[in-house]
Amino acid sequence: MKLKSIFAFLAAGVLACTGLTACGDAASSGEKKTFTVGFDQDFPPFGYVDENGEFTGFDLELAKEAAKRMDMEIKLQPIDWDSKELELSSGSIDCIWNGFTMNGREDDYTWTESYMDNSQVFVVKSDSGIKTHEDLAGKIVTAQTDSAALNALNGDDFKDLKGSFKELLTCAQYNTAFMDLEAGAVDAVAMDIGVAKYQIEGKESQYTILEKPIIEEQYGVGFYKGNTEMRDKVQKALDDMAADGTFKTISEKWFGYDVCTLAAEKKTTESN
Repeated sequence: MKLKSIFAFLAAGVLACTGLTACGDAASSGEKKTFTVGFDQDFPPFGYVDENGEFTGFDLELAKEAAKRMDMEIKLQPIDWDSKELELSSGSIDCIWNGFTMNGREDDYTWTESYMDNSQVFVVKSDSGIKTHEDLAGKIVTAQTDSAALNALNGDDFKDLKGSFKELLTCAQYNTAFMDLEAGAVDAVAMDIGVAKYQIEGKESQYTILEKPIIEEQYGVGFYKGNTEMRDKVQKALDDMAADGTFKTISEKWFGYDVCTLAAEKKTTESN
């Protein structure tokens, strides 16, 4: 009996050591946690597929930098924009980071602070004769499905303006909208000003952004409601990027100027 006990003790010790070694290997493997970012791959300049078939864009570059600072491996996950809530609630993605408007959605997600102002505007052909919102009466207008512009135009505040249109259409993405505008199938596109400026860059003689915005709004990074832990990590990364100038550098690369409201708020606080 004593001999059996000794063998049993030794066997248990070997198993324990094996288990500890396995755990040690996993702990020391250096594997990083994955930060999965959901985005619309047809939304330049915030997130899209470039000529080399690679995912790129302003927001995706910010997300990559944030992942680096959080010591996480980034995974860029294109999603169907209409299914973004399902993707988030199922855990398929950690956040939505792609020109994501906070206004009107404040209670639907856990948000970072606003990092960029982005008004909703109308884009028309320069020779259309359309100069004001009133000139859109009897015209065909299009906006992206479930976009801030579309939601605004469908709201009570813009009931009269929408009622003056001949028709308000929806599109899956803005590349199609601009093709329709060029072809004369629509008279105006309601959209984010950042995207609008990107789309008409070098074509300012052909297209005009109406001076009066539809609404003024802010962009943030959206997380599943209650996921404050991941939100706080991303917020710290954004704040650090704003403080050390990295955000400004990325902004100037994509827009030619600093779009960061976090940096603006920091500068205002410091000047006071």
